[in-house]
Amino acid sequence: MLLLPSRRQVLGGLSASLLAGGSTACYAFCVEPRFRLVTTAYALTPPGWTPGLHLRIAVIADIHVCEPWMPLARVEEIVAAANALSPDLILLLGDYPASRTVTWRRVPLTDFAKLAAGLRAPLGVHAILGNHDWWDDEAAMRARKGPVESRRLLEAQGIPVMENDAIRLVKDGHAFWLAGLADQEPFLPVGSRRSLADLPGTLAKVSDAAPVILMAHEPDIFLHMPERVALTLAGHTHGGQIRIFGTSPMLIGTPRERYAYGHVVEGRRHLIVSGGLGVSKVAVRFGVPPEIVLVELGTPATV
Repeated sequence: MLLLPSRRQVLGGLSASLLAGGSTACYAFCVEPRFRLVTTAYALTPPGWTPGLHLRIAVIADIHVCEPWMPLARVEEIVAAANALSPDLILLLGDYPASRTVTWRRVPLTDFAKLAAGLRAPLGVHAILGNHDWWDDEAAMRARKGPVESRRLLEAQGIPVMENDAIRLVKDGHAFWLAGLADQEPFLPVGSRRSLADLPGTLAKVSDAAPVILMAHEPDIFLHMPERVALTLAGHTHGGQIRIFGTSPMLIGTPRERYAYGHVVEGRRHLIVSGGLGVSKVAVRFGVPPEIVLVELGTPATV
């Protein structure tokens, strides 16, 4: 005999579903984007890596400073957490301002840059720009040329911003190159898909056989990355901002799904995509909490 649920059972089940859905929505809207902060660690030795060269790299991506999701107090927390990792190198992967769709109140980039100046690492703090650094600067967008405000303010605080440039650094007597690309989609809001990234020109500045670590805001460039680059570090995707069972509904079926998040290995080439820290387009994060990425390259020397 078929037993139909009672009215009380139906209402009870509906109430439970609404409560569960409401709790999930509250967590995704209020808790995860604003109050969670994790460190995601990767350890690898890329092909051709210099024996004896061990690097700890803290990666900060997609801060998107704004109220209420990324206030200055939250930036202070991120700066302190990154410094506490005792990295050799701190890399900032762009997108310092937030999109207007999630901003309730703007936070001056001047104030953000002053806090970023508190980052500390023996081999320095180095930055690149993201698409929102361009999109937020109306004058630069109209002229289609920089330097954008983010670059001016960070460099005023002693943080070099790399656009199609490479520098040679040394750790424990072992050299390596740090390269940074300009943004790949700076002018989309004005209808242009022109990229400013010059991968061949950037790598042409590498003058010896030391390994290369390359910063790129958007991970798309990895499709064209040569094996000469030991590791590519990228952000931009926010890991999809919503991840369920290891995938992002926002990126499924798009070209960017391939490089949405995490450690990607293709042949001898390595890419790590950060889930980032802030929010963009929609003020929700679920299943991909704000993260500082810690990359350990090579094997620590034994005493």
